[in-house]
Amino acid sequence: MKHEAIYNTHPSVVTIRGDNCFDADENPVTLDQAKVDAEVARLQAEHDAQEYARNRQTEYPEIGDQLDMLWHAIDTGDWTPAKVKTTEFYTALKAVKEANPK
Repeated sequence: MKHEAIYNTHPSVVTIRGDNCFDADENPVTLDQAKVDAEVARLQAEHDAQEYARNRQTEYPEIGDQLDMLWHAIDTGDWTPAKVKTTEFYTALKAVKEANPK
């Protein structure tokens, strides 16, 4: 995350080796550490805010299984406004969303 913060705040940096940063001509680039620290904090907050999405992604049924559930709901006639929320497709995805709220 620190490297990303450096690249975001210092566009002239093209290479980072250890604690040293260099431009395209291999000249050292002096970092504004306050900018880097602020960007690291921003990136961390953005990452933390998406934790629910990462958790959901691992818990959702495989896409093939989701498509199969969807097919069966349509094939049996359950894909109507009155019945859709009772289908396995809907209830499986809803359970993941409820277990990992935004």
